[in-house]
Amino acid sequence: MNETKFDWDDLRLFLEVARAGGLAAASERTGKSAPTLGRRMLHLEKELGKELFHRHARGYDLTEDGHKFKREIDEIASRIAPLHRSAEDSKTTLVKISAGTWVTLFLARNIQKLTGGSGDVRLRFISDEAVLDIGHREAVIGVRNRRPEQIGLACRTVGRVHFAGYAVTPEIQTWVKVLGTTPSALWLRDEIRCADFVEVTSPRSALDLAMSGQARAVLPTFIGDRESPLTRVTDPIAELSHDQWLVSHEEERFVPEIRRTIEYMAKLLTELHREGPRSGAPG
Repeated sequence: MNETKFDWDDLRLFLEVARAGGLAAASERTGKSAPTLGRRMLHLEKELGKELFHRHARGYDLTEDGHKFKREIDEIASRIAPLHRSAEDSKTTLVKISAGTWVTLFLARNIQKLTGGSGDVRLRFISDEAVLDIGHREAVIGVRNRRPEQIGLACRTVGRVHFAGYAVTPEIQTWVKVLGTTPSALWLRDEIRCADFVEVTSPRSALDLAMSGQARAVLPTFIGDRESPLTRVTDPIAELSHDQWLVSHEEERFVPEIRRTIEYMAKLLTELHREGPRSGAPG
């Protein structure tokens, strides 16, 4: 780096914008407004005399100079980060796990197996149907329904996920539809055109409606088969079956606490999917 004097807070905000890929996401992380972040980035570029970002409608992409500058700041940040940790934080490693609603529900119910009872790991579940960017450290470990193509990620398959229709009784004909573009939502839209629907915005609300006897819901079999009083009212839906991938950052997976968490997750999910779906439905 050159001898220009910088405000460390500007450098910290630069890293957040670079990792988030835009002002809006960085605003949520930092508590700074998007306009404030925009002004701070312009000020930083003026101090450097270099353009750090390509600005476009989708967000902020780093320029070549921006990538070089980020590598330099990341190196500095990695050295001084321990100085900013509290005594409590220094004893634990934060492991951010990104997964959809159903995998998050399963993992949360098995949290002791996920940590092995160790006190040196602090888990943060990030439940979102959208895919977070592990390369930008939005998450440390992710569970995905397809193999990632991004460079710098390590991945492995942990099994195959299957879906079916569930209800309290086969006589229930109303379906609950989760608004969105997930494969199960699109399948309901295209295949169950003449049925009555109740619409929800949260996948968990679909489970609640099904369990209360109000509707049928499309659920992964590893959830539906374990929730009483639900029963399968369709055969497994072949179009929705997919492999499940466990994804982590190539570098961070060698941190002992993260590596251990990955292995616990892999074991849990592999055992979960090993049985596979039952065939046949009561009606």
